Amino acid sequence: MEFLHTMIRVSDLDESLDFFCGKLGLVETSRKEVEAGRFTLVFLAAPGDAQSARETDAPLVELTYNWDPEEYSGGRNFGHLAYRVEDIYALCQRLMDRGVTINRPPRDGRMAFIRSPDGISIELLQKGESLPPQEPWSSMENTGNW
Repeated sequence: MEFLHTMIRVSDLDESLDFFCGKLGLVETSRKEVEAGRFTLVFLAAPGDAQSARETDAPLVELTYNWDPEEYSGGRNFGHLAYRVEDIYALCQRLMDRGVTINRPPRDGRMAFIRSPDGISIELLQKGESLPPQEPWSSMENTGNW
């Protein structure tokens, strides 16, 4: 398992970039505008990790800016922790066998979400290409939210 990033939602992207980059000194490593989903993702790294973040997978902070205004309360502005895993199906099965609810099952063979006992959302991402869809994951419904 590899730690990938921590995601936080921001209400003003320019103000947030000024804080994280201009004041705190983080470095923007990549940006993705998603027209269909109406959001922008900006990935930031600490200065010492910035070069390796471009070449490898140094831990990052993901700023998520939703284009449609939304007031974040109850910790919703903190998104999730993300980990890359070797076999998403095997890990999800092991977690379920140990009593962990799979909030967003890996129907696509690529991504799943679980929650910690304190409600922190954790994203699990398949390393490399998505695995071929398989049961029981393909038809499993979401549980709660993530």
